[in-house]
Amino acid sequence: MKKILLTGGSGFIGRNILESDFTSRYEVVAPRHSELDLADERSVNEFFRRNKIDVIIHAAVKPGHRNAVDVSNLYYTNSRMFFNLERHCDEYEKMLVIGSGAIYDNRYYRPKMKEDEWTRHIPADEHGFCKYACEKVIQTSRNIYDLRVFGIFGKYEDYAIRFISNAICKAVCDMPITIKQDRRFDYIFVEDLIPVLDWFISNTPRHHSYNITPDTSVALSELARIVRRTAGKDIGIKISADGMGLEYSGDNSLIKSECRDYRMRPVEEAISKLYAWYWNNRDMIDRTKLYFDK
Repeated sequence: MKKILLTGGSGFIGRNILESDFTSRYEVVAPRHSELDLADERSVNEFFRRNKIDVIIHAAVKPGHRNAVDVSNLYYTNSRMFFNLERHCDEYEKMLVIGSGAIYDNRYYRPKMKEDEWTRHIPADEHGFCKYACEKVIQTSRNIYDLRVFGIFGKYEDYAIRFISNAICKAVCDMPITIKQDRRFDYIFVEDLIPVLDWFISNTPRHHSYNITPDTSVALSELARIVRRTAGKDIGIKISADGMGLEYSGDNSLIKSECRDYRMRPVEEAISKLYAWYWNNRDMIDRTKLYFDK
């Protein structure tokens, strides 16, 4: 049984990994910040001195989204976390980095971007620039792989700002679903990330970066209608700005050419499952977090 170091175990993606059947196939170690400070070189060095790790799933990130408590030093913190792990690359088989479509630079998004397009522009935002800088090392590494996730949703995400969970919670609370501007996104259900991680752990990929995206992009307005149908409620859908924003999507032909069992479930099926979870846990929803669109 391989020993997996999961960083970001208390985050949205990490919690879903830890609650999945993933833990029945691997010995998963998910230290808390008090046990392993990824931004501190000595802390990481000491961890590797005491532990033999086969694979790292690097899902930890200091968030820079509009609901983050502290957005200072994003580049410094996130890049140091990556490089403190990267410098031990000879001590593990491989590292799987949960990356982001932000690497393509949000000023120049176009539909179904291919992996090699990341070199066309240098992202202006700190989050995207950090991904860009780390990618310079990933591309020349022996055993580090960038799994570029665009939109991902599921239980434990911040429903105050994450669109699908926000829409579901509003439907549960009989509130209208709100959209600032309609856009098309590549969304995957967090549970569908687990078999992808399995494949990367068990195989030797031919490339160092892959878009982990569905076959078909979906508009926010269509997602809102799916949520409304799933809820069976006649609630409103309000869109503030006219027109469509830039599409946020990536071509997935590269991963599909290597992973023959690659599959993302239909978004309707995923929303139905997530809606049932929120409905069964509706007492935990804080309505005040839904009153203001951030």
